Amino acid sequence: MSAPTLVDSNVLIDVISGDPTWESWSAAELAGAAASGTVAINPVIYAEVSMGFARIESCESALGALAIERREVPWPAAFLAGKAYLDYRRRGGGRRSPLPDFFVGAHAAVEGMRVLTRDPARYRTYFPRLDLIAPG
Repeated sequence: MSAPTLVDSNVLIDVISGDPTWESWSAAELAGAAASGTVAINPVIYAEVSMGFARIESCESALGALAIERREVPWPAAFLAGKAYLDYRRRGGGRRSPLPDFFVGAHAAVEGMRVLTRDPARYRTYFPRLDLIAPG
């Protein structure tokens, strides 16, 4: 069994929406992560995924079919997310919605989880010790 895997919203959205470009990669990696251990989301990831649904019941049904554990974001992860975001801003990063990625990266870092994502750049820059499952 490997470390638990925190699944980024982009992977879930690919699988749920049947994205023509990414669905097969995302579904295969999600299945592989589930076969080797726990796969999880947190409230930030849930919020991002929920934007694709008109009703909470539909969102719950789609996520329920994927058998994903739900975990709360620990307070130390929130602190680390703030520090990483501050570093991002000091490096000239824009204010447009990168904060969720910092919560995901910090949560994984604090709890020793891997991150399954198809957009690894920000995680590699601000959380360089994270074990990432990402394309190429």
